[in-house]
Amino acid sequence: MAIEEPKYDVIEQSGDFELRAYAPKIVAETLVSGSLDKASRAGFRVIAGYIFGDNTVATGGNEKISMTAPVTMEANSAKISMTAPVSMEQSGDQWRMHFVMPSEYTLATLPKPNNPAVTLREIPTSHYAVIRFSGFAGEEKTAKKTAALLAWLESKGIKPTGKPELARYNPPWTLPFLRRNEVMVAY
Repeated sequence: MAIEEPKYDVIEQSGDFELRAYAPKIVAETLVSGSLDKASRAGFRVIAGYIFGDNTVATGGNEKISMTAPVTMEANSAKISMTAPVSMEQSGDQWRMHFVMPSEYTLATLPKPNNPAVTLREIPTSHYAVIRFSGFAGEEKTAKKTAALLAWLESKGIKPTGKPELARYNPPWTLPFLRRNEVMVAY
């Protein structure tokens, strides 16, 4: 069974680097604190609760929402952290994690989160520079990949307009060499 991913067109590819144009998408997100690993676990639990039924549909009751990939983390700060990784964003020790919602939904048709820590928002058409890598996406490896991506962008004369995000595509039981991870940054 294939897991839905956000729709995008590749504008340019060079080895592990890509420039992509993404279609609009809706995300369910939450802010969490702690180290990358602790925030990843905490954020995943909060948003997974929403998609597994901690929500309310317009007709009453709840609805299970299909899982999509990737799960993204971004450091939630104005200062770009080289350890910014699932989509997570960091501010001090605070991270923004989001799941992309299946494309069949609109903001009007998505169930409402019961947990006030979960918010829904639409992300318009956007452009991202991406570096893809396998293995574990720990802080040190993510920092190296982020630095490589930012250096590649600088060599092309492209200025990032957003914070680096870590996108993880596989469940935690996936063998490391089969894992797909990406560091992404809007431009």
